[in-house]
Amino acid sequence: MAEPAHAKAPSPADAVAPPAAPATSFGSRAARRTLAAFTYRDFRVQWFGACTSSIGTWTQMTAQNWMVLSLTGSPFYLGLDAFLQQLPIMLFTLIGGVLADRRDRRATLLTSQYIQMTTAVTLALLVYFDLVRIWHILALSFLTGLAQAFGGPAYQALIPSLVDKKDLPNAVALNSIQFNVARVLGPLLFSATIAVFANWRFSDEQGMAACFALNAVSFLVVISTLMALHVKHIPPTGVQSMGDELRGGLSYVRHHDSLVALSVLAAATTFLGIAVLTFLPLFAQQVFHEGAQTYSHLMAFSGAGSIVGALIVAWLGKFRRMGLTALLVQALYGGLILLFAVSKVLWVSEILLFLTGVALMVVFSTVTSLVQLIAPNEMRGRVMSIYMVAFRGGMPLGSLVSGYLATFMGAPVVIGINGVLLIVVAGYFLARSHGVREA
Repeated sequence: MAEPAHAKAPSPADAVAPPAAPATSFGSRAARRTLAAFTYRDFRVQWFGACTSSIGTWTQMTAQNWMVLSLTGSPFYLGLDAFLQQLPIMLFTLIGGVLADRRDRRATLLTSQYIQMTTAVTLALLVYFDLVRIWHILALSFLTGLAQAFGGPAYQALIPSLVDKKDLPNAVALNSIQFNVARVLGPLLFSATIAVFANWRFSDEQGMAACFALNAVSFLVVISTLMALHVKHIPPTGVQSMGDELRGGLSYVRHHDSLVALSVLAAATTFLGIAVLTFLPLFAQQVFHEGAQTYSHLMAFSGAGSIVGALIVAWLGKFRRMGLTALLVQALYGGLILLFAVSKVLWVSEILLFLTGVALMVVFSTVTSLVQLIAPNEMRGRVMSIYMVAFRGGMPLGSLVSGYLATFMGAPVVIGINGVLLIVVAGYFLARSHGVREA
């Protein structure tokens, strides 16, 4: 950090000039408002560990998508790999939510990290020794998703215990920032690793094995930061059977129209809006006729936009008409991916990806903050697990359906249709609301 400049004696001109203090004061207030959650020690520790792990995850995800395309040349397998990683989240996240309300959330998270680290090591070894087959990748993706199905609700339920309620939207947005910093750095790290290994005359496969190994190492950081948290587990009183608690969580959400509507909105957004990221290797190869470097740059532009979007939400904090804002921005997101689908100019597509990243993160952070604010602490694990089933469940189903359709229609056509449907979904909730517009 740069040292402050030395003060100088005021000149006569300085004496009559408007003082600079108000601008500095405004900038300081804006920074404090944007970074409010970082004033909490446990949140800072958790954020650093999560960011490091997310960088490793996005490095592996970028390498894995490229490897799947290299092995199969098929958009269907790209969609199938994304589907299998998310399928366990659809199947088991509700159980994970019950456990997040019954068990020590930190212990559950640690178990999840150990499993994901093991799958990364396994994939690295399979690729390094040239033993990898497509079914290996698909099976390990499913196992990774299984770990996330139990770790995800625990992680989402842990965040509100690290900050005061007034700073929760800020914490959710800053948490999104670490994820999207990783979306920028992960693909760039993949690209740099492949380039370094190529200069050393290693194969691309060995470079990808190194990417998977880097992800495995990143889990050591998040494991150590989880162990350093001061948050204590408070066992629940009057514990019911898992079935009763699961039914209680479902009943709570069902009787809150706004929670149902927000979950449906999240599912529709991920079902239609995430396929554009899944198909970026296809756009790099088939639309722009480029290789892994261009693919990683496209991913980085999207991630950079998401960082800006998360910073906007972090600065805004808790504000009026959050639901209306999310719907308007979602309609904008649909229009942007429609433009990306028809673009044939690389630099235009990069700008559009940046803007889609901004829009998508404003929608996701705002909707997630609303769900977190509505859910009481004793129900938060179950409420967030239900929301995650909708939010994360839309991703694999959307990737699978879009991947299947892209084999017949082409990826740009499918992405364009998805963009139009996103605008339709936003228009429906703007017209009918169901509690979203007023949230």
